[in-house]
Amino acid sequence: MTVPLPIPAVAVEPMPVSLAALHIGARGTVHSVSEDSATLGEDTGATIVMRLIEIGFVNGEPFEIIAESRPGGDPIAVRIGGSCFALRRREASAVMVTVTNAR
Repeated sequence: MTVPLPIPAVAVEPMPVSLAALHIGARGTVHSVSEDSATLGEDTGATIVMRLIEIGFVNGEPFEIIAESRPGGDPIAVRIGGSCFALRRREASAVMVTVTNAR
């Protein structure tokens, strides 16, 4: 007779996802902001990343998507800190987040 061995509990941290992939009601924390010249464009990528960081998209900052434009869902309204900002999904693709609550 074989006795199954207990499987140790391992805390698994959620994988960061792009803010652009989320929809209204999603909440979590900012993981990072990265420059992707293929998505943002070579000329404007660094500027967009710098502005996102300046307005509060920094590691550990809580966020919530509070609205989406219809039809198409672009732009999205994001609450970050005590402010709300409208972001195109193209811009939001530079922000990697960890989701704690998604609808």
